Amino acid sequence: MEMNKNVQTFVGCDKEYEDAQIVIFGAPFDSTTSYRPGTRFASQAIRTESIGLETYSPYQDYDLVQCSVFDSGDLTLPFGSAERALEEIYDHTKHILSDDKVPFMIGGEHTVTFGAVRAVYEKYPDLHIIHFDAHTDLRDTYYGEYLSHATVIKRCYDLVGDGKIFSFGIRSGARDEFIFAEQHNYIEKNTCETLMEIIPNLGEVPVYLTVDLDVLDPSHFPGTGTPEAGGITFTQLLDAILHISHLRIVGMDVNELAPIYDQSGASTALACKITRESLIALSKNRLR
Repeated sequence: MEMNKNVQTFVGCDKEYEDAQIVIFGAPFDSTTSYRPGTRFASQAIRTESIGLETYSPYQDYDLVQCSVFDSGDLTLPFGSAERALEEIYDHTKHILSDDKVPFMIGGEHTVTFGAVRAVYEKYPDLHIIHFDAHTDLRDTYYGEYLSHATVIKRCYDLVGDGKIFSFGIRSGARDEFIFAEQHNYIEKNTCETLMEIIPNLGEVPVYLTVDLDVLDPSHFPGTGTPEAGGITFTQLLDAILHISHLRIVGMDVNELAPIYDQSGASTALACKITRESLIALSKNRLR
């Protein structure tokens, strides 16, 4: 499979594929969204609005142009079939991993995570997952559907098993989902204050980081399909990502921006900054 550079790239991410450590791709899919659709437009909006960002991060004193990041553009996904869309994501992620690069996916609804995780798990069978979200996403089916944004973490659990998923910021879900999480995974409701207790226990195990941006308080991030009152701040999420980046991160995604619900553009600007900081943090960690 040949990787061609996207015509429009995320700012500063214009390295050649052969030289890249990290490969960005968009997964514009929102066909299982149960409330407000629109996340399919996120990856394009993030690229377009990233031009308003400096490539330099004052948080990390590092510049994105120093990083080896290739932007392969958006996948062409069949909106009517979650199964086929996830297969396309799986194939693309697997190709990136086969070249010993780190996949960085921009969703899309959270369902897209399962396609990437499945490919990463095949390469790293001891995979652990750190999950930021407002929602548990642990239903086994949702309105009879096995593949859904409401079941994505349960599908990931079916792969990795007990004790390998660590969820933070959770404040919405069915009672049974919370019970399941407490029995089989690690869950912190509402905040991410215990993250620093978890990180040392992960050592050198491979970690996939999935960031559902609705983990943020809607007053910070209204541009999402299923906003939930409460949640963490931008600064808390950024600090968490910077600490997690010291782990052995083998894949990451940022998802659930729905830019049409925030006409001010502030939510998209926040998503751009989280993307920039994550790419820099992962790149610096690869150089250690």
